[in-house]
Amino acid sequence: MRQALRALQAEVARQDEIIQRQEREAAFKQATIDKLTHEMAVLKRLKFAAKSEAFSAEQKSLIEETIDADLAALAREIEQQTPETKAPQDKQGPKREKLPAHLPRREIRHEPESTTCGCGCAMKRIGEDVAEKLDYQPGVFTVERHIRGKWVCAQCETLVLAPVAPHIIDKGIPTSGLLAQVLVAKFLDHLPLYRQEAIFERAGLAIARSTLAQWVGECGAQLQPLVDALTAELLRHEVLHADETPVAMLKPGNGKTHRAYLWSYCTTSFNPVKTVVFDFAESRGGQHVREFLGLPGSAQAPGWTGRLVTDDFSGYKACFDMGVTEVGCMAHARRKFHELWANHGSQVGEQALKFFVALYDVERDVRELATDERKTIRQERARPIADALQQWLVQQRQKVPDGSATARAIDYSLKRWIALTRYIDDGDLPIDNNWVENQIRPIAIGRSNWLFAGSLRAGKRAAAVMSLVHSARLNGVDPYAHLKDVLERLPTLPASRIAGLLPHRWQTCPVAA
Repeated sequence: MRQALRALQAEVARQDEIIQRQEREAAFKQATIDKLTHEMAVLKRLKFAAKSEAFSAEQKSLIEETIDADLAALAREIEQQTPETKAPQDKQGPKREKLPAHLPRREIRHEPESTTCGCGCAMKRIGEDVAEKLDYQPGVFTVERHIRGKWVCAQCETLVLAPVAPHIIDKGIPTSGLLAQVLVAKFLDHLPLYRQEAIFERAGLAIARSTLAQWVGECGAQLQPLVDALTAELLRHEVLHADETPVAMLKPGNGKTHRAYLWSYCTTSFNPVKTVVFDFAESRGGQHVREFLGLPGSAQAPGWTGRLVTDDFSGYKACFDMGVTEVGCMAHARRKFHELWANHGSQVGEQALKFFVALYDVERDVRELATDERKTIRQERARPIADALQQWLVQQRQKVPDGSATARAIDYSLKRWIALTRYIDDGDLPIDNNWVENQIRPIAIGRSNWLFAGSLRAGKRAAAVMSLVHSARLNGVDPYAHLKDVLERLPTLPASRIAGLLPHRWQTCPVAA
């Protein structure tokens, strides 16, 4: 009897724990929904307020398309938090206009695998459902007509209809190809949506930029799991580059721009896995780097503690007190002496450049070698050059006054000497940070498009999509083809297999389990 009582008490306690956990989860979900709903309300007010502010026509257009994209992304996130509830359909709501009849059409037929009813009778085709989706190839719109045949069994009146294929935007008209075109044009080719609107109009169909913005927002929310997988892949590598570049963020309310930053993290050129991840932040504070790297870590979630190649920006310094190893950038040290020579004809600058030329000559010779060979040759050839350069810098420093440009250039190298020369004894390390700077350089082309409506969400969405398209480019993959395929597969792909869609693993054949 006592044993049965104890078992009953244990079961009651277990049920109480389950109920409490469900209540906590429900409270967390509701808090998330409340936060997103509040953010949506703020954005809607902002959308109307921005129209009355003293912005140029181009700025207003960029603000409106950003807010529309944010609203669509928020709606998608709220829907994901409440999958069990469906919004009641408004039968009096406006109906979507039919796609223009003059556009070329191609039929895609969907029929049941079997037209034999479960009762054994042959089914009869009694009609079909037709759904049209808009596709785009550069300069040409076409329409995909998805025809789903209706089959019925005359004996038992069973109706069979081929299921609707899942789509990245439920009940949306754009194909994955059109969505990929919009995303690649915006985030790789730096074409804002109002320019794409004009391009589409010339191709024969005007798509409102507000509609394009909604597509961008929904796709951004749907692609986030893939970007999270890309970030997790990046942080598995022991050597990373890091750099940051300013971008202008337009803030409605005062009509001024705020300096935000796009942080870039990538694997080295020696690494066969080519990956770059961008992270948008509203400031240049070092806390953004630490947050990205998961620092300080914990026993349950240890932070990243590899070797980080950076310039001498102070925002990275706290990471080096948390287990990250600093790797300096020899190109930044060289730049100080190049400025002395180019601007002042300095003989000290000219002589220093000769040392740097010799160090880079070694790098050209070892670039394609294996890690161990690279390390051996560096120690044999680069180490004597670096030691001679250090001794020469110490001697020259004694000859120049404190505070002079020459003293500052010499001090920059001597104070960072261990970090600057760490690459010599590690074949996996690069000599400088130029690789990541080259990844950020294309962003400068699109700076005029980095005008966000005071929205951290818009900046992070842009950084996320850019991470995918630029990683594809690094791996020699067509960003459009990759993104189109990803958008087609993502709605039905289990979370455990999403990593198979990362650019360095991607193939056009089905993703391996």
